[in-house]
Amino acid sequence: MRLSCGPRVYSASKFETVTQRSSHQQCLSNPHAPRHLLSINSPPFPVFKARFLLFISHTILLLSSPTMGINSIVSPFDAIIFDLDDTLYPSTTGIDRCVKRNIELFLIEKCGFSESKAAHLRVELFKTYGSTLAGLRALGYEITAEEYHSFVHGRLPYDSIKPDVQLRNLLCTIKQRKIVFTNSDRIHAMRALDRLGIRDCFEQVICFETINPNLPNSTRPDEFPVLLKPSLDAFRIALHAANVDPRRTLFLDDSVRNIAAGREMGLQTVLVGKTVKSKEANYAVEFVNNVAQAIPEIWAKKMDDEDETMTRTKSELESALAIALVGA
Repeated sequence: MRLSCGPRVYSASKFETVTQRSSHQQCLSNPHAPRHLLSINSPPFPVFKARFLLFISHTILLLSSPTMGINSIVSPFDAIIFDLDDTLYPSTTGIDRCVKRNIELFLIEKCGFSESKAAHLRVELFKTYGSTLAGLRALGYEITAEEYHSFVHGRLPYDSIKPDVQLRNLLCTIKQRKIVFTNSDRIHAMRALDRLGIRDCFEQVICFETINPNLPNSTRPDEFPVLLKPSLDAFRIALHAANVDPRRTLFLDDSVRNIAAGREMGLQTVLVGKTVKSKEANYAVEFVNNVAQAIPEIWAKKMDDEDETMTRTKSELESALAIALVGA
């Protein structure tokens, strides 16, 4: 059963109140949004934002026409998969910096490495094995995933992750299946999503435990290799668990390596945290909230004409337009 965003009140635009209703959610606007955030006349006006506003405005005109309807516009996406860390929340929270420091402390306190060696080893294990945990187990260290994640994530300053009302508004307008795919453990993923206030916006969270179900039962550290993005095997397991067609799935991540692997698996890819896309990415956005302006095709109709839950109404498209204006 899909999880809905639920009836809640959120900010969208000062110059119009947008009420969005569907079988899954009801998001109302907050009339107290700062005026300077709502101006589309203040230069510079990004080209991608102009493209989005033109797309949505044209679509609303089509919906208003008695001779043309929503069936003339089709979304290329049935599902959207989001990375978590540094994607759904920005790196400015400092969480990533704390994770790196905690990993180095783990190498010092649990594995006996010197501080200078720990910093170098963390980088090398990440480059070679995808994570410090994967590298340590591959090298024969008897370290459990629970022990590692408890040490590295258990002491993070989660209060630095703030509720993101604009992101929730955005997610509430997306009718496609929304899935989180993270290398992190489930406890960390749920805590971060709860802090953002968007946990109930996602149908599924694919995490470390999903990709590595046999690891807790392993009697030897090298019996089951740790699988994580950007491993293609990790992507295969995730796509199978999500039951999605990669050709009609949009994948957002802040890692170029992960984006490249996703592209190799046939996913449509969005590099988050960059203003210029790499060769591996179909799109690039500086922040996840910019996806509305960069990829307006999300807000079109699903290919299956019989799926009434995917139909875009005029009011829903106006809601997406209002959210884009908040981020202007």
